[in-house]
Amino acid sequence: MSSPSTTTASSVETRDLRPPDWPEVERIYAEGIATGVASFETESPTWERWDAAHTEIRVVAELAGRVVGWCALSPVSDRCCYRGVAEESVYVASWAQGKGVGRALLEDVIGRSEAAGIWTLQAGIFPENSSSLRLHLGCGFRLVGVRDRLGEADGRWRDVLLLERRSEVVGS
Repeated sequence: MSSPSTTTASSVETRDLRPPDWPEVERIYAEGIATGVASFETESPTWERWDAAHTEIRVVAELAGRVVGWCALSPVSDRCCYRGVAEESVYVASWAQGKGVGRALLEDVIGRSEAAGIWTLQAGIFPENSSSLRLHLGCGFRLVGVRDRLGEADGRWRDVLLLERRSEVVGS
């Protein structure tokens, strides 16, 4: 069994997220929130709230049988015209970052989303979150704009970079 410091991307396995994964998913989410560069959220939600918000594709990554990251999609609207557009979130445990976990998760979700008929994935990323920005750009997302002073956190207004990834089958 590899230790976390010697794990390679080839040993990352992804699978459907299941309710019993929630304690680890929540821990990873809370860890990301605590960085101050991952989310406007100030605390992780309950399972019931998170489950209701993430009704699309939900995947976890494992290293040596341990959940070390998650990626999930949320619909951006309930309007029929947006049925193929989803917001994507990806979080990786701090000790597992830089080991290909985020890429494995995002590539899996991209493949699943295209197979499910989702033609646009979007993500909002704080400009300071350079690792998430690199991950998304490396997985085919493009910067479509900056939402200036979109929300307030800890007494200061924060910009959010809006990224999207369009399926190659759009319009076919």
